[in-house]
Amino acid sequence: MDDLSLRLFRLSSAGFCCAQIMYKLALEDEGVENDDLIRAAQGLCRGIADTQQTCGVLSGGIGVLGLYGAKGKEEESAQENFKAMLDEFHAWFTTEFGSSQCAVLIGERDFHGLDQSYKPICAGMIQKAYVKVYEILQEHGYEYGNRESMP
Repeated sequence: MDDLSLRLFRLSSAGFCCAQIMYKLALEDEGVENDDLIRAAQGLCRGIADTQQTCGVLSGGIGVLGLYGAKGKEEESAQENFKAMLDEFHAWFTTEFGSSQCAVLIGERDFHGLDQSYKPICAGMIQKAYVKVYEILQEHGYEYGNRESMP
């Protein structure tokens, strides 16, 4: 099992969901913690608000791209390449997995029951999506893990 797989297993075992894991991985790679961001990300999980609509892996990946390229302060603007990064990730995601909808990707689920059989499906998607986010950021001139060095 590689390092990313071990990290995914650890975070999933700790009860974090898909979008939270995407953010946790990014923050860990920067060497920072942001508990408020992780709490906020829980609303994106299981298809946004447990509705099985837009996949939390997709929304989490978009959020990680936003950490680098989106507007964060009144005096800032989004980076010029931000929309292109979002478009690239979204297009890749829907091509790679065939949908952006949680219910389609993992099937209808009762997330509050004992059935956890969807977790390996989500873990595989998280792993691929996380690597893709990393690639997109590098392709657009960002130093992954260091938001201080924006292009």
